[in-house]
Amino acid sequence: MKLTVASTVVSGVQVPWGLAFLPDKSALVAERDSGKVKRVVDGKATEVGTVEGVDASSEGGLLGLAVDPKAAYVYAYFSTSSDNRIARLSYQDGRLSGQTTILEGIPQAAIHNGGRLRFGPDGFLYVGTGDGGDRPNSQNDDSLGGKVLRITTEGKAAPGNPGNRLWITKGHRNVQGLAFDGSQLYAAEFGQNTWDELNAITPGSNYGWPAAEGIEGLDGMVDPIAQWKTSEASPSGVAFAKGHIFMASLRGERLWAIPVAGGKRVGEPQAFFEGEYGRLRTVEVAPDGSLWVTTSNTDGRGESREGDDRILRVTIG
Repeated sequence: MKLTVASTVVSGVQVPWGLAFLPDKSALVAERDSGKVKRVVDGKATEVGTVEGVDASSEGGLLGLAVDPKAAYVYAYFSTSSDNRIARLSYQDGRLSGQTTILEGIPQAAIHNGGRLRFGPDGFLYVGTGDGGDRPNSQNDDSLGGKVLRITTEGKAAPGNPGNRLWITKGHRNVQGLAFDGSQLYAAEFGQNTWDELNAITPGSNYGWPAAEGIEGLDGMVDPIAQWKTSEASPSGVAFAKGHIFMASLRGERLWAIPVAGGKRVGEPQAFFEGEYGRLRTVEVAPDGSLWVTTSNTDGRGESREGDDRILRVTIG
């Protein structure tokens, strides 16, 4: 496989986090700290609205975005002063309006806020959450922390969820990457000090945190299909294309390509762009089949470079 950075789509975006494509093939990008949403088209990022109530912290703020495939709505995951929540906003005539909260009460802290949103092929909204810095949340069935949620666009439990709960899996530390290959969902997860993870998600399963970090082989808990030292990954967003999960890495400052099929890893992960662009936060498949990858060097943990932060267009050869 060959990956090539073909161009810089846009530069000068402040802490880009969520990235989602609109039906017209332009994209919306969320600025974590400002709470602003910008539309990216023709090499420019123009503000289309601000998500109300965003309270940015070390890792919190305006996080994931998802565009409704069936209606003119955009969904945003964001941190407030008391929790993380999901809001629905109308998107018409190039503006966001009519913000309505559909789900609240996701544990919030300076760290481990999760934040990724992804519509599944079943039309429901999938959500990656973190433990909010409180480890017991991940195993607490009554907490939304450390879970993968599957919800309707009204914020209710989707039909078929185990136990009619909002969540479908538990035992996660901090899920910031979600991607589908057909009906198979994959999730990237921050480890603590030793192992970061890529998990194949099976509803009803327990992924082990805080008892397990990485491949542990514990009874009743599901091991990841791939693991990395935290210095090599610290993953955030993931996307699926051409038989691979592409995983953006923050501390690792590289883009991983992991061959997968049917919920299993079928080859060795390969790293690209190591150290070339700094911290990488989000990766999405663009309408033309390329990958859009965001840097995250203005987030307070990286070294900002001229033009940061930017969105890179990566072609797959």
